Amino acid sequence: MPGVIVDCAMYRDGRRSPAPEDFSDALDEARAVGDAFLWVGMHEPTEEEFEHVSREFGLHKLAVEDALTAHQRPKLEVYDDSLFVVLKPVVYDDDADTVATGELMVFIGDSFVVTVRHGEGAALAAVRTRLEQEPEVLRHGPTAVLYAVSDAVVDHYIEVAAELQADLEELEAEVFAPVAPDTRNTAARIYGFKRQVLEFRRATSPLLQPMDRLASGTVPFVHDHARPFFRDVADHLTKANEYIEGLDRLLSDALAAHLAQMGVRQNDDMRKISAWAAMAAVPTMVAGIYGMNFDHMPELRHTWGYPAVLAVMAAACLGLHRLFKSRGWL
Repeated sequence: MPGVIVDCAMYRDGRRSPAPEDFSDALDEARAVGDAFLWVGMHEPTEEEFEHVSREFGLHKLAVEDALTAHQRPKLEVYDDSLFVVLKPVVYDDDADTVATGELMVFIGDSFVVTVRHGEGAALAAVRTRLEQEPEVLRHGPTAVLYAVSDAVVDHYIEVAAELQADLEELEAEVFAPVAPDTRNTAARIYGFKRQVLEFRRATSPLLQPMDRLASGTVPFVHDHARPFFRDVADHLTKANEYIEGLDRLLSDALAAHLAQMGVRQNDDMRKISAWAAMAAVPTMVAGIYGMNFDHMPELRHTWGYPAVLAVMAAACLGLHRLFKSRGWL
């Protein structure tokens, strides 16, 4: 199945070794040797493509269904012949400043590891290469693979959280800028940022319980000596969750501050509008009075009546302007 099986190898005593091409023969050989295991890596297999693998390794049908369907929450399921772990790797796009999540399913058995990856991110080639350079770690079998994969995914959570922190600082600078930016664009950015953090939290928060179970040493197919390592992964995951909770709180505060600033700016605009309306009301009132059609009105026949009225209106508007200016309304 070219393109679906990314890599397939047998590891004996922590080192990659030749193996039969047939999964069944390779698995039988690994079990017969005792210190070997088979690691099969797959990328977005179809039901037909995954059927052969699941049949040869005896994977539970419910776990197989979850692996094919994807869109699963991070979880840990224990079956009679295998252990099923779901991880959600997170990828940060530098160009779009967005977060995307993939899915990674890991099947662990007595002498095999099957990884099924969905999405473009979270390639396991780097993890496999690093493990192959550390035979003393890989010698511990499928447990070492599960630890290395979990550790790589969780460590990348912290890196992505740091990238989001940098983006949040830029957003905060925009919110509190002295020159008001486009308020609609800022509000949309904050809302979009909160959705990304929510998507990030959906990948990290449910993973806490599976990591705690792996660290407790009560899960089958996981050696007791791996407890400290999974406990370290759980600590890093807790740190990542604290990072994300902090980002969410800061975003809520930034949104509240942005809405408050919008209210203040609207009040300032209303004061300015009211001040200009008050200055326009004075000459309007005077002109309205002198526009009434009465025969006997003061200064109608006076030579300086018209200039005097204009001067009074100008003086009144100038006085109101200075008053509003001194109170900060203009």
